[in-house]
Amino acid sequence: MRRVLIYIIFFSYFKLGFTHPQMEFQSNMQEINQYIEKTWSILTRDNANLLADSDEKLPHTQSIIYLPPEENLNKIKNTITQNWPEWKKKKVIFKYLPHDISTIKQHGLLYLPHPYIVPGGRFNEMYGWDSYFIELGLIEHNRLTMARHMIDNLIYEIDHYGTILNANRTYYLQRSQPPLLTAMILAYYEKTQDKKWLASTLPAIKKLHTYWTTPPHLIPDLGLSRYYAGGQGKPPEESTVYYDKVLNYFKTHDISDYDKSLFYTETSNQLTELFYIADRTVRESGFDITAKFGPFSAGILDYAPVDLNVLIYQMENDLGIIYKILGNKENATIWTQKAEARAALINHYLWDDKAGYYFDYNFKTKQLRPYIYATTFYPLWAGIASKGQAQSLVNNLPVLLTRGGLLTSCYIQGVQWDAPFGWAPLQYFAVLGLNRYGYKELALDIANRFVNTIHIGFKEAHTLFEKYDVQNMSIHTENKIQYSYSTNVVGFGWTNGVYLVFNRLINANN
Repeated sequence: MRRVLIYIIFFSYFKLGFTHPQMEFQSNMQEINQYIEKTWSILTRDNANLLADSDEKLPHTQSIIYLPPEENLNKIKNTITQNWPEWKKKKVIFKYLPHDISTIKQHGLLYLPHPYIVPGGRFNEMYGWDSYFIELGLIEHNRLTMARHMIDNLIYEIDHYGTILNANRTYYLQRSQPPLLTAMILAYYEKTQDKKWLASTLPAIKKLHTYWTTPPHLIPDLGLSRYYAGGQGKPPEESTVYYDKVLNYFKTHDISDYDKSLFYTETSNQLTELFYIADRTVRESGFDITAKFGPFSAGILDYAPVDLNVLIYQMENDLGIIYKILGNKENATIWTQKAEARAALINHYLWDDKAGYYFDYNFKTKQLRPYIYATTFYPLWAGIASKGQAQSLVNNLPVLLTRGGLLTSCYIQGVQWDAPFGWAPLQYFAVLGLNRYGYKELALDIANRFVNTIHIGFKEAHTLFEKYDVQNMSIHTENKIQYSYSTNVVGFGWTNGVYLVFNRLINANN
């Protein structure tokens, strides 16, 4: 896992942008727009086709649907089987979710009351932060009913499973994903102006906020939060091959990023329980796998990440907006002040004025980790950065900008959440953030680069993908990823959504 800095030479931000003739570009956009319209139904799961939710990550397992104890199991089972007779021919087991989830011997799907969109491929369930970008696409296509279903399902997860889950499988019950619920709620409200529904979301939002701002997520002496997942041992969805490779890496490499002995016992050649907690936590962050916090990000538990704390800020600021919409000035002020206090902490601890980047903060060593990563643009999306900070980020942007869009980081590590890959969510936060601060031409240029990469991939494979090699404008990832799954998953939910948002931005400026 060498850290190789990619030096990219730019004559200007814009001259290297890959461009198509306008007519061909518009034709590509129209074709992909139509493809995405058709894809929504393919990626939809509901009670009529829950058996399509087979789990590629755990093949050869029995089909089990777990329900919260508060639900009427027989009523739900009878409704499903009576309305869809084909269920009677299938061997599906309905079970109540046990109070002690450690007693679950066979993993299964967690019941959700409304239809939802899955990302695609091996990700055949409803995912936490994917749902935000999927919702953006649904709104672009005016599919407001499904957008509402997605939000209501996430609220159901908070009410019945304790938080927004990584996804609705039993093995995800002890970890969440980056919190974007309030952004989803306000995006839907903007289209519907449904104040009664908006008010009904408040208890779930505040419960989610508590989840992220109390231990073990809270860093008490700092006032900021961290990712921290529960559970023990190897995550069931990950192959043993990955952990064999991790063991071999620890066995054959010295590591300066953290104390290797915390995660690897040399005498027995085994990974420690702390490594598995860190490994699950990386998956809660959504960036599985990255070297953002050292090899395999095993050091993640010691960091206050830029991305998470910006998203919590956004949640607090959004709560202020929601209370203002509902006419509750007192609570609006309380939550706005909470957001302002968090923004001050983010700028105090996570901004490196000398380097001109937002970096993750190690609260054990009291040092920033100077690992250049695209999450540095999140504060622009949320409006936390000053004009001077924004200009510094723009000055530094060329190190991450390549002909196919923004690199996830400027380090090749043999993992998918680093170079040479680019992901739709990170393009989105950067583009929307730059646009917010008035760098509209630069934002449009990045959007164009990433859209062109998608067009090239679509021309070759007639589908959209989970991620792209933006350095080479390629869909091919297999020989570039050494750790965890190396395939490029088709579908793909969040790419669909971000593509449609960028489509609108580009068309508005033509």
